[in-house]
Amino acid sequence: MDELDNKLLSALRRDGRASLSELASVLGATRATVRARLEKLQKSGEIQGFTVVLRGDLEDMPIRGVTMIEIEGKGTNRIIGLLNGYSQVQAIHTTNGRWDLMVELGADSLTELDNVLNKIRLIDGIRNSETNLCLTTIRRAR
Repeated sequence: MDELDNKLLSALRRDGRASLSELASVLGATRATVRARLEKLQKSGEIQGFTVVLRGDLEDMPIRGVTMIEIEGKGTNRIIGLLNGYSQVQAIHTTNGRWDLMVELGADSLTELDNVLNKIRLIDGIRNSETNLCLTTIRRAR
């Protein structure tokens, strides 16, 4: 990947529906060049696909946090399944080191967040957890 490929990916992150003409204008390249680069990035697997972002995906919950979870034994898949049942769970990541899972949470109030944290802590097989509130998001992946 070169600088033009990186600029193309950045432009697509900002607007995945931009036309070839719009991308060519932003990049200072021809439509044919942009089309060839786009096809190359897809064929190489650098671009895995395109998706739609819904309004609800961009609306932050007023209260956001990250909970690190330590699991005892081999119950990770079962616990992930249970966590997926909570509407406040925004994402679940497996990780290495001291913690086994990192869970992103979103809630409308501190009371709602506290309630879901209490439920999570009661799940059989969770040995320990630590939660941090998110204050300001500097950069968002979406």
